[in-house]
Amino acid sequence: MSPSHLFDPHHDGSPRYVLDQAPKLGSTVTVRVWVPDDPRPGATPPDGVWVRSVRDGEPFIVAATPTPAAGAVGLGTWWEAGLLVSNPVTSYRFLLRYDDTYRWLNGAGVHDRDVTDAGDFRVSTEHQLPDWVPDQVGYQVFPDRYAHGGEPVERPAWANPADWDDPVVHRGPDVPFQWFGGTLDGVRERLGHLRDLGATLLYLTPFFAARSNHRYDAASFDEVDPVLGGDEALRRLIDAAHEVGLRVVGDLTTNHTGETHPWFLAAQADPTSAERGFYRIHDDGSYESWLGVPSLPKLDHGSAEMRRRLYDGPDSVVAQWLRHGLDGWRIDVANMTGRLGADDHAHDVAQVIRRTMAAERPDAWLLAEHGHDASLDLAGAGWHGTMDYAGFTRPVWSWLNGGAPGSAVPHGLQFLGLPAPIPVRPGGAVVASLRDAHAAMPWQSRVASTSHLDSHDTPRFRTVAGGGTSGWVDADGLGREKHLLGLALQMTLPGIPVVFMGDELGLTGLDGEHSRTPMPWDRRDEWDHPTYDGYLAWTALRRAHLALRRGGLRWVHVQDDSLTFLREHDDETLLVHVARADHPSVELPLAHVGGLDLLAGAAADVSRDRVRLPAGPGAHLYRCR
Repeated sequence: MSPSHLFDPHHDGSPRYVLDQAPKLGSTVTVRVWVPDDPRPGATPPDGVWVRSVRDGEPFIVAATPTPAAGAVGLGTWWEAGLLVSNPVTSYRFLLRYDDTYRWLNGAGVHDRDVTDAGDFRVSTEHQLPDWVPDQVGYQVFPDRYAHGGEPVERPAWANPADWDDPVVHRGPDVPFQWFGGTLDGVRERLGHLRDLGATLLYLTPFFAARSNHRYDAASFDEVDPVLGGDEALRRLIDAAHEVGLRVVGDLTTNHTGETHPWFLAAQADPTSAERGFYRIHDDGSYESWLGVPSLPKLDHGSAEMRRRLYDGPDSVVAQWLRHGLDGWRIDVANMTGRLGADDHAHDVAQVIRRTMAAERPDAWLLAEHGHDASLDLAGAGWHGTMDYAGFTRPVWSWLNGGAPGSAVPHGLQFLGLPAPIPVRPGGAVVASLRDAHAAMPWQSRVASTSHLDSHDTPRFRTVAGGGTSGWVDADGLGREKHLLGLALQMTLPGIPVVFMGDELGLTGLDGEHSRTPMPWDRRDEWDHPTYDGYLAWTALRRAHLALRRGGLRWVHVQDDSLTFLREHDDETLLVHVARADHPSVELPLAHVGGLDLLAGAAADVSRDRVRLPAGPGAHLYRCR
């Protein structure tokens, strides 16, 4: 495959290519394809372009009309067609005819062969995204490890207290019980750090009463854990966040509860109770649980009463806490919610949660945790987006893995349970993975999904990048270069970047539990300040440029050690060039990218008709004139 993609026909679901971003059922939407003029020997333009959609299960072909690009004579042609939005989710792709052959253009790219519908573009009448969401830069907080604050709280019965600088216990039975004592008032008192960093959204892992430091084993959905400060502490935090322009998203387990939850206790005590139907309890007293973990009994979404209490209607948990001021929910293990054996209520659960949220707060955001391909769960009126582990985290790790065997600090890490180490892959394979993961998503789903270098469930990216395994700050900067390259991709690719607390300081970690390191507020001199400065710079760029938040994505040049792409918006077009090592020079025709104004990195070498991008490792951002 040629490393150059600049002359590939291009379409994505962004506003430049789909002119109505909120289509109605039965409407006709103008969709466009950009076909660059290809100056390479033997290249010819298509002599016809058609949009091929699927209406009520049957393919239909509609011709597109060529429209020379205004002010771009000799650069390319826009082809436009009317797409009938015949179904709530309408799939489509483009056929380009070249003399006696044809090529297909779908979400995965351009193909010189016939392809299935799996990678077709999609528009959805149901997937309307709250307008504020694409503009966010998120910051994830694990409350027990963020900061002390407020009145001292009594040690919970389940807890093994730890001093703030103690090593994190990340293996063995005591992992969920190590208690550092962070509180919601502590988060509130440190909101200035989020604002300094350029964050606009606070994502809190669970705050409900539980019997662990992670609180995914809810003992109640009716109260904030007193250990975190209780209901009033959450109210103070939300109010303070809103006052400084921060949105707040909570974390809810709809797949399971904890074994001490009143619903589960009632279900075990009385086989005739309504709560018995909330779970799948067998005649011998055993029950279904999350991945066989007995402390996390799995909810049965066939129970209408359970649904009513948890997420269906104004009296539900979902609605109640939105009234406390939350701006949205992240749903834990959403990929498993409602799925158990022959039962699959997952799409219905997502749609009902979304309907409840919309009735309570029409602009609330619904995010799903999903560790692998989420495309089949994202097309309808359910989850707005997903935590994009498959379409961002995993490919980026495999391109910027700095701890492979033979490296200065080998780590041998695996990705979310795969029985093989994280590989080191070339750029072409990485981009193919990115495109495959997003091919079948409506564009609105992609821009509503979150991009994570890591999270509370993964090793720290700084360790993946080769920065050490101590669980503390990589003060020597061993993984800094690749870490900052990953940060540049996080801030310049589509999706909502979410920073896990401490990444900006260079914290390391071997696994999810090891990565839940308390923030070293009192050891500021040990922070990796060049990394922190990098976060300040790249979050500021993200917030300053509309094309990075709402623009389309067009790949320009891809080789083993460099990735080059455009973010296109009607207001501006930006060129991004990220390289992990020295690489062959990337030269682009000046006429096709225009003069380049440097925004970050190093200047490009511009001659009379060519642009030569920097050939060493680094991240570079330019505005195209």
